Amino acid sequence: MFSQKEIKFEKERKKPSSSGIHIHNVLSPAKVTEVYDSYWKFAALRQEVFFKRVDANPLPWTDDVILNNYKFTNAYRAADRVSQYLIKEVIYNPKYPDSPKETLFRILLFKLFNKIETWELLLSEFDVPTFEDYNFEAYDKILHQAMAAKEKIYSAAYIMPSGGSYFGYQKKHTNHLKLIEMIIEEETHESLMSAKTMQQAFEVVKRFPGLGDFLAYQFLIDINYSNIIDFSESSFVVPGPGARGGISKCFADLGGLNYVEAIKLMTDRQHKEFERLDLDFKNLWGRDLQLIDCQNLFCEVDKYARVKHPDIKGNSDRIKIKQKFKGNPKPINYWFPPKWGINDKIAKNIK
Repeated sequence: MFSQKEIKFEKERKKPSSSGIHIHNVLSPAKVTEVYDSYWKFAALRQEVFFKRVDANPLPWTDDVILNNYKFTNAYRAADRVSQYLIKEVIYNPKYPDSPKETLFRILLFKLFNKIETWELLLSEFDVPTFEDYNFEAYDKILHQAMAAKEKIYSAAYIMPSGGSYFGYQKKHTNHLKLIEMIIEEETHESLMSAKTMQQAFEVVKRFPGLGDFLAYQFLIDINYSNIIDFSESSFVVPGPGARGGISKCFADLGGLNYVEAIKLMTDRQHKEFERLDLDFKNLWGRDLQLIDCQNLFCEVDKYARVKHPDIKGNSDRIKIKQKFKGNPKPINYWFPPKWGINDKIAKNIK
């Protein structure tokens, strides 16, 4: 058992782990704060909330005051409402063509706005959105009209660069439509399918204008839900700003680890830490937390700690959580990429 103040890392030879991420054999002990334990407690609590919702239990789903009052994403990224919609309604919808090019077109068209209402607005005009029948002027017009009507067409989840410096249009959505055209016309699906590693696939996505490291990685995870590529979610990770904030609050001293290695550490240690803290963490129908999930959990714990541990600032100046919890009564019929092999388990376990 490790103390709360210090983690001594098991020595490993200087070679790639099974995920391809290097953990070096000479590491100073990393010193953790009390937020480190809150990371694991938050993960268990958030997953408990998830399953109470799955089982259609009435509110409140937890005794944790912070979780009851503020909005947090799920412990598993793919379980969030928008990701669920993307997987079921955009990627694997049987009425849409399933060629890699058309699947990539739909993923980009959805993810650049990342808003269910915007996708459904486009569906009201284009019942089956395909690149084969794509018309820039028609798509641009319907989005212009929505903005003129004061409708929000972008999610607040990501800050999307406008792309105006590259494509030259005044409206952000117009530049993003041109970005989609560029990506598809360059046969990007073929480059992705030729990638031997997730990092190589990441480099393919990252090369396009306006997509920095974090956005390129998030888009790659969404593409990886499809059959275009099939990489382990624990083979590559890019820490976002929120995750870096969470890491800085969990660790007083990283002891030689970089941010990627810190996320890998959490992924590797999840069973030991839940056991150490006597936490009953119910995973996703047999699927352990992956790098992307541990990265997101750092981001959520960065927010959670603003209220739970206000004295631990880390590298963030933020002191409040912006979004309050508002229950969405619309049910979610959970369904994940078939290649994960968990959908049959869900059908058997949901009441």
